[in-house]
Amino acid sequence: MFIIGTGTATPPQRYTQIDCWNTVQRCPAYEKLNGRSKAILKKVLTGENGITTRHFALEKLEEAFEINPDALHARFIENAPALATTAAQRALAQSKINPQEIDAVLISTCTGYLCPGLTSYAVERLGLRPDVLTLDLVGQGCGAAIPNLDAARALLTAGCERALSICVEVCSAAFYLDDDAGVLISACLFGDGAGAAVLSPMANGGRRVEWKSSGSLMKPADRDALRFEQKSGMLRNILTPQVPSLAAQSVGALFDETVARAGVAREQINGWIFHPGGRDVLLALRERFQLSGDDVRWSQAVLRDYGNMSSPSVLFALQGALADSAPGGVWWMSSFGAGFSCYGVLLHVE
Repeated sequence: MFIIGTGTATPPQRYTQIDCWNTVQRCPAYEKLNGRSKAILKKVLTGENGITTRHFALEKLEEAFEINPDALHARFIENAPALATTAAQRALAQSKINPQEIDAVLISTCTGYLCPGLTSYAVERLGLRPDVLTLDLVGQGCGAAIPNLDAARALLTAGCERALSICVEVCSAAFYLDDDAGVLISACLFGDGAGAAVLSPMANGGRRVEWKSSGSLMKPADRDALRFEQKSGMLRNILTPQVPSLAAQSVGALFDETVARAGVAREQINGWIFHPGGRDVLLALRERFQLSGDDVRWSQAVLRDYGNMSSPSVLFALQGALADSAPGGVWWMSSFGAGFSCYGVLLHVE
């Protein structure tokens, strides 16, 4: 399987972390927080956490703290289809594939629920064939991009000629403020965006990005370290301090298993594409793999400019590396998230 086109999209509204700090202090929900919680918000939003700006599907930043089920669902249903469509259009344009040539479309999200799912909107807005195979994938959190791509790979193996893989998250539709530190930090880290890729059994003349070998690792015992829960009819992110070490341990173990199975040596890896889950996550991964800041510069750039967008983030990092003419050869791409789950793939890039 080859990735023959990628595309990304964010809402046009971009806000700095200082913008967020200045705004949250004026919100009624802020006044209900205890002193420790207010200190956490100030530290994360005004300190050095690797994030400079984030994009939100909000006309005014104050809307981020309209925390009621109807407002949050309306934010998701208005913006998720639009972001998914824009990212897909850009991926299709890069791949030089006509939408009518797409045989399957797979969309992953965890920040909202629609029935019919987002694929219904994508089929309509992209002008896909009415007989296209559609799969809506939910519940995989930040790690969803790679299993989405892997499912598309299976469909190509089964006879599909072209597949469209999309990840879209409106994280601002799951913001929450209370005195739980993980919930507060989540509100300071996440942003909105979508990423897409067009997949084919054949390369298309552009830079060849071939899927070679993949793997996954699930740790149900660590499920409560990172997950969504429902509270008062709203999604509420659970984020614990164990996540950076869990990510480093899990990605490390999965990498060792995958390269051994593929017969690839650690020294052969020329590119490192990680889900930019946060500053401490990237630092833990750098330590585990003995990498420099330059080695993970594409993931760091995504975190800096967009924050953690959940599932699309790793596709942003991949697109950045390809656009930056990163050295060819074998690349390792990994995503991870709720579950605790971890996914990885070896790509051969020319």
